Order: sequence, then C-alpha cells, then structure tokens
Amino acid sequence: MPEISAVASIAPPELPLLGFSAYRAMVSQSVVPLDVHTNRPDDFGGYLDSGGAGDIHVFHIRADEHAVHRSHSLISRGTSKYYKFSLLLEGEGLIVQSGRETPLRAGDMAIYDTDQPYSLVFDERVRMGTVMFPKELIELPAEAVRELTARRFSGDTGIGAMVRPYLSQLVEQSDGLDGHLARRLARSAVDLVGTLLEEHAAGRPFTGGHGAIMRRVLDYIDIHLSSPELCPAEIASAHFISVRHLHALFSTHGTSVSTTIRTRRLERTYDELVNPTYADRSVTTIALGNGFVDPAHFSRTFRAHYGVPPSALRPAHR
Repeated sequence: MPEISAVASIAPPELPLLGFSAYRAMVSQSVVPLDVHTNRPDDFGGYLDSGGAGDIHVFHIRADEHAVHRSHSLISRGTSKYYKFSLLLEGEGLIVQSGRETPLRAGDMAIYDTDQPYSLVFDERVRMGTVMFPKELIELPAEAVRELTARRFSGDTGIGAMVRPYLSQLVEQSDGLDGHLARRLARSAVDLVGTLLEEHAAGRPFTGGHGAIMRRVLDYIDIHLSSPELCPAEIASAHFISVRHLHALFSTHGTSVSTTIRTRRLERTYDELVNPTYADRSVTTIALGNGFVDPAHFSRTFRAHYGVPPSALRPAHR
C-alpha cells in the first residue's frame, strides 16, 4: 500500500456534503444509535463514508461544528459490545467517557466503549477515521481497556506512529476493495489497535500473569476451533486450572468462554466464506470445518451476528 505523505483534502469531491438533518440521520443509523447536535444547523455540511466487512466497520467522517452523544437511554435499546477507535485527521475535539474529558488534536487517537455513555465534541470543522469492532477481538481484560478509554494516544511516537498512517490510509483508500481484502485490512487495523492498547496497559496490575494465561487459552481455542468437542472443561484441563477459574478469567474480559468460541468460529468462517481460495467449498463444508455441527443452527447464528446469510458472502453472489 503506498505511503501517504500529506493529508488528503478535507472534502473529497466524490463525497458531496450533506445538510445537518441528513447527516444526523446517517450518523444515528451507523450501527449504534447516537444523538447529534449543532449550534449552526442552517450552514452545516458533513459526510460519513462507511466500509469494512462483517462485524468490523470503518468510517470516514468530515463535518462542521457538532457534538455526538451516546446516552444511557440509547444504550438501553440493546447492548452493542463494540469498541470504537478514532483517529483525528484534521481539526480539534474533546472526548468524554468514564469521568475523563480529553482534548484531541490532529494526529491523536482514542478508544471508547459503545456500552458506556460517551460524547465527542467538535467546535470547528473536523475530519476523522474510526474503526468499530467487537470487544472479543481485543485480548485485554475489560478493566484494562476501561482504564484506557477517553485517553489520548499520540500518533507520533511508539506503536501509535505505526497505527496512525495505517488507519489514515485504510479510511481513505479502501473503497473498491473486495470483501476478502477489505476484511484482512480491517482485521489488521484491529490487531494494531490491540497492540497499541497492550503497550499502554503494560505494567498495570491486571495485565501480568493473568494476561499470560489468557493468551495461552485464546491460542489454544484458535488451534482447536475445528473440534466440535471444544468446551470449557477441555480448555481448563489443558491449562491445569479449574473450570471455575477459567470462567472467572473470561468474566474479567466482559465475556464468556462459549461466546468467545462462537465469535472466533464465526470470524474464521466469515474469513473463509469471502476468500476466493475457498470458493469451491460449500457453506456447509466451511461451517463444519470450523466446529459447527448443525448447518441450520449455524446459518441462523451467522445471520444474527452479521445481518446477512452466509450464502450472500460467496464470491459468486457478490
């Protein structure tokens, strides 16, 4: 992927600006419900371009002065179990969550939890890129991530200096990619975000031995996903811990053993369904090869998770 040496223009010609009502409707329908406000609705202009694949969403946003809020009442409509990670490409803003109010400037990044109230406030024209992804894709405990929400990550130093250009290029250059490539690029972005979070969580009490055990458990799950017999008892026995201890480990991540196994099976199945290399394999063959035992149940679970039937992702149908 070519390196970008300068930030692209603030309003690409292929993305016409919307008035406030249209922009507000688009934002409020972008996966999780949001409230949007501005003090200048009559001369407002903005756009939201969305992409990604499956349950990983990529947004490219440009808008004049406005504020976005996710309130308790909106959250009560249904949990989303997503994190959002945003890079401010142009302008300045403020992120508020977990009792923290953090100013952001161009080049800064921040993570926030869609299951907790948050606000983004922009007093001037802004452009930003956002990746939204399931919490299960981050291997840190929920408590560790909670300590990092609404904090500023610099895009100039450390791992942040690698995340910033990658995410910038992802939101600006991913149009037209097929499902398989878009999926791989989006997953790479999430992996980079996870690495950045681990860098900033290093040394905290909840990321020591606990983290090492959890990584071994997750690696074991990934290796044995194809086995229909994979279960908490087997996983606990393989790591010489009790089933109760295993469940406690996953509880600190805000999830469960069964949810993690199901999510990782669905993720791997999605990857294979959109991969042209597996075009000659049936949906059932791919599902059974990733540990699902009932094709009908798999199809229902897949559709509930991704919003589309698995057959819709086959290369011949896209």
